[in-house]
Amino acid sequence: MSEKLLFVDDEANILDTFRRGLRKRFTVETALGAQEGLRVLQSCGPFAVVVSDLKMPKMDGIQFLSQVRELSPTTVRIMLTGHAALEAAIAAVNEGHVFRFLTKPCDIGTLIKTLEAALDQYRLITAEKELLRGTLRGSIKVLVEILSLVNPEAFGRSERIKRLAVATAEQLKLKNIWRLELAAMLSQIGCVSIPEEILSKKYSGQKLGPEEEQIYGMHASIAVKLLENIPRMEEITAVIAHQADTYASADDLPVGARILKVCLDFDDLEQQGLSREQAISTLRDQQQRYDPNILLAFEKALFSEMGFVPRRVALRELLPGMILAADVKTRADILLLAKGQELSELVLERLIRLSGSYGVREPIAVLTPIH
Repeated sequence: MSEKLLFVDDEANILDTFRRGLRKRFTVETALGAQEGLRVLQSCGPFAVVVSDLKMPKMDGIQFLSQVRELSPTTVRIMLTGHAALEAAIAAVNEGHVFRFLTKPCDIGTLIKTLEAALDQYRLITAEKELLRGTLRGSIKVLVEILSLVNPEAFGRSERIKRLAVATAEQLKLKNIWRLELAAMLSQIGCVSIPEEILSKKYSGQKLGPEEEQIYGMHASIAVKLLENIPRMEEITAVIAHQADTYASADDLPVGARILKVCLDFDDLEQQGLSREQAISTLRDQQQRYDPNILLAFEKALFSEMGFVPRRVALRELLPGMILAADVKTRADILLLAKGQELSELVLERLIRLSGSYGVREPIAVLTPIH
């Protein structure tokens, strides 16, 4: 399938001219105005090149191309305008990061040459990106296979973490999830240098002594040392280096590291024999350690697998069939209902009566069945 070009202008006759003049040479889509352009970009993309007029109502070409850059960073952007002003050209280059700035009327020969150059630029960008991804994946596959042979337990942990981390990132609708996936796969690679007896205790859920904790805690920095000679691994190694850092300890933790922290701590709790519900409850009780948005996304990803969606609701929103994900207590900290209980009409009636006498802490954490 050939690369697609998108032309955006607020004049329909100009868009018709582009379609007629270029359709034999390029695959051309058009959009009438910036808002329509963004809709087409998201619904019909990816586009190799976007050509935008500068002067458009509601959203001008500079603002539009800036949003194109956010939504589709590899798309090459061209500004086409009849208002050739130095200030506009500078703004287009700086804010929209445009590839070329052309003035109207632009003869068809010049436009075709510019579009061909833009397509060459797009192919260069995407080829480099795919080469980087392929090279990294190949190198990492070798390292992970070595880990699976040398330490199957560490490999198993990295596989569990990878699945949880990717599912959480998908809930958050993050971009470039493949980088987080690679970081998760390599998060335990430093364990190759940790004594086997320490790893066995860790992975079986036994408590480590202070000296053992210190030795085990070195595995992240060892992993960074092992990986730092692979080109363009900076973002991935930053996630690995900070995987054990708590959210409260630093404001600038990479998002990937915040995700790994939740996944790793959850895995530790499961290895200690806690159920998923118990492990999640324990994480909630230590919320200062985790990014709250990531913890919520992690819960959604985890319970979606089990056929439930975690929610926090007001007392009046409780319905039969919901399962309590945390204890329900009065404002005076008296336990009314224990977590794990499925709500029935009778239980709800009793809870509402008790809330009138004692008051209930809200919101209430529940699991809602997925229908």
